[in-house]
Amino acid sequence: MVRSITLAAVLGALIAAGAAYTVSQQASRNFIAGWLGAPERAPEATLAMEDWPICTMMASLGSDVEGLDPDFAAGKKALAAGNWNAAIMALKLAALRDPRNADIQNYIGYAYRRLRELGPAMQYYQQALTFNGRHRSAHEHLGELYLVLGEPTKAEEHLAVLEGICLIPCEEFGDLKRAIAAYKVSVSR
Repeated sequence: MVRSITLAAVLGALIAAGAAYTVSQQASRNFIAGWLGAPERAPEATLAMEDWPICTMMASLGSDVEGLDPDFAAGKKALAAGNWNAAIMALKLAALRDPRNADIQNYIGYAYRRLRELGPAMQYYQQALTFNGRHRSAHEHLGELYLVLGEPTKAEEHLAVLEGICLIPCEEFGDLKRAIAAYKVSVSR
């Protein structure tokens, strides 16, 4: 009970802090980087918004919804359509009924990241990994988020975790590996 209350208070504080620093994109990035204990990065050390990595697995989301909770299905369809706000609303409703579902947490994080709300995205990815430390998509997406924050070393840590999880080649490992390579090319320009 005490842990639940503490977790709720910490998550609430994180959300409030994230909202307070969304005044500008750079202010938000600097806040998140500082919150994570990383030094502030020069703008050229981060990916331009049009270069953000996009998970290849998200393209097929809308077709795989049969038998799911209606809100979970609606959230997946909204993700597939790129309607990030609708996805968040539907997935949060699904999370009320299935609060320990790592997939739902990961998808909410992905939608927040696509909206450039990095604080909530980080929170939901970490929550997904709390529920399932071997969640391949959450490791991939968190690694991609670290690239956006200009922290390729942390992204490579998630790549190493994926290498251990994926006994045979998996899409998440390949996607993150390509994203890290693209990041390194963009930074070296």
